[in-house]
Amino acid sequence: MIRKYLRDKASWIGMFVLLSCLLLLVAYVDTTIPFDSIFYVLLLFWLLLAVFLFFRYHRETRFYRSLNVWEKSLDASTLPEPDRPYEYIVHESLQEQVNFLNRTSSDRRESLEREKDELLSWIHEVKTPLTAMQLIIDRMEDDELKQQLTYEWLRVHMLLDTQIHQKRITFIENDLYIEEIDLHTVISQEIRSLRSWCMQKGIGFDLDLQAEAVLSDTKWLTFILRQLLSNAVKYSENNDIYISSEKIEGHVQIRIQDHGIGIDAKDLPRIFDQGFTSTIQHNKAATGMGLYLTKKAAKQLRIKVEVVSDPEKGTCFTLTFPKRNDMVGMTGV
Repeated sequence: MIRKYLRDKASWIGMFVLLSCLLLLVAYVDTTIPFDSIFYVLLLFWLLLAVFLFFRYHRETRFYRSLNVWEKSLDASTLPEPDRPYEYIVHESLQEQVNFLNRTSSDRRESLEREKDELLSWIHEVKTPLTAMQLIIDRMEDDELKQQLTYEWLRVHMLLDTQIHQKRITFIENDLYIEEIDLHTVISQEIRSLRSWCMQKGIGFDLDLQAEAVLSDTKWLTFILRQLLSNAVKYSENNDIYISSEKIEGHVQIRIQDHGIGIDAKDLPRIFDQGFTSTIQHNKAATGMGLYLTKKAAKQLRIKVEVVSDPEKGTCFTLTFPKRNDMVGMTGV
């Protein structure tokens, strides 16, 4: 800040230097003027200038130093108070910008809310014929055709579910209710929903739930588990998926281990990025949103998501839940 202040006053300091040099030149040329006296007076002037700049620096930069530490929020009331003419100009300009951004943010949020409501309404309408289709499929006698149709129905159902959560996640902080959840019930329900797909691919599940309950939000935890389990089934063939839970140092951990194709090492750091799909397995049906939304939802629930993978050997996702004390302040706790 000192360097910036001196640079701002450079023209005044330069003028003072020029006048001092001019006065010294006159004293040097005109022998009737005592040079030593002029030099002594100029030294006093420079000393006074240094003291003057020192005090003016603290007074003139107070407002701008406050702006440096000002919390960049859309709250105009937190702006530092001005006390100089130019500071009032800056203050008014910032207030106008903050008010404009507030209006814009509010309008866009309302627009997103309307768009979300319209899409969610449409998805719920689509789910009605989907439910009817499921009942029709259940009455079919051709088992092979029934499995194929059930698989396609499940794909549509999961795509719609992802769309619902993609729209809801923007407002997830208003959509959380933290409660104690029975893991066996939630995981078993998700496994049952994937049953026809698993039968088609020859996949089974092995459960070892030593920790039976966690504190979390049922809707969003179910979504996270659904994404991880569906990924494990999608990239596995004719093997079992191992699901375990245990409590380690007060933290409940859930592991979902498959023995599928695994994830390439160069893809591993990017699997949670929005829109990212594998550079090895080019799946045209993949949207690259599932793991992105999983990571985002887990962050809001304070769940740590870790993944290790070995190509051609399988992938293991680990969910580490926070302690009860770490959930204080969240809705429903």
